[in-house]
Amino acid sequence: MKIRIGVIFGGRSGEHEISIRSAKTVIEQIDRDKYDVVPIAISEEGKWLNPIEALALLPSPTQELLTKEVGNFPREAVALLGDTSFKGLTRLEAVDGEERTSLLDVVFPVLHGTFGEDGTIQGLFEMADIPYVGCGVLASACGMDKAVMKTLFRDAGLPICRYVWFLRSEWERAGEAAVEQVKAKIGFPCFVKPANLGSSVGVSRADDEISLREAVELAARYDRKIIVEEALDMREIECAVMGNDEPRASLPGEYVIKDESKKFLDYTEKYDGTGNNDFVVPAPISEELTRKIQEMAIRAFKAIDGAGLARVDFFLRN
Repeated sequence: MKIRIGVIFGGRSGEHEISIRSAKTVIEQIDRDKYDVVPIAISEEGKWLNPIEALALLPSPTQELLTKEVGNFPREAVALLGDTSFKGLTRLEAVDGEERTSLLDVVFPVLHGTFGEDGTIQGLFEMADIPYVGCGVLASACGMDKAVMKTLFRDAGLPICRYVWFLRSEWERAGEAAVEQVKAKIGFPCFVKPANLGSSVGVSRADDEISLREAVELAARYDRKIIVEEALDMREIECAVMGNDEPRASLPGEYVIKDESKKFLDYTEKYDGTGNNDFVVPAPISEELTRKIQEMAIRAFKAIDGAGLARVDFFLRN
């Protein structure tokens, strides 16, 4: 008997479109001999979409893989409820006598950013007692908040780049003090980011005080917490970690930017297929450095109490 897996994507964060791309990849790679897939989407406004509506968000080739599986699914409004009586996708408008819940054996959250990757939906799964793929509430929340995550990494003895953070309200109330803090502790150039977002959304490089102010204003549109990090002359290395109590690390890979005029892997470079970057696996580094990165990746995973799988990013100084 096949395992019924709900793939959840979309969501309210600024990474809505990236989540749809990720869902496409996951759905297309799932072993159809072992799993029946139920697509579940959340709109940018936070509305849960039934599988037929969710299907429409995916590219045509991906839709064709799932048409048979969701073709007979009711079209009423649905949601996952934090209730152990409904371990699946529940029809909110079902009448008496009709089947209310489409049971799910497991859910695979492919949501990016806030309201999904940050522990919020993991808490819903825990309340509903539905098994799910990936990190739990604590690890998801800590892994989303860059300031909290860096604190945990530092306490675990991991090297981290210099950074400061402040709240949007502090910036609005005492922006000059924040600028002076950045100049004193970080200097230029530096990178300004929303603390709770990924995919380079809202991220800017600041080379002077004017661009710093502009970068903070941009980041503040996406989050109440802003983080500023030193800009390093570095290579960008990534390492996957998989497992629970005894996780294992993959061979590291490296993002190689071909055009040296590009300052960093922004949203366009990552997702719009510019051809300006390659991801090389394994990374062209020594065996000794490979082992060190793998060891640090596992330490980082354990520092936030990770589970399932994660990607750990590194800056390797030139």
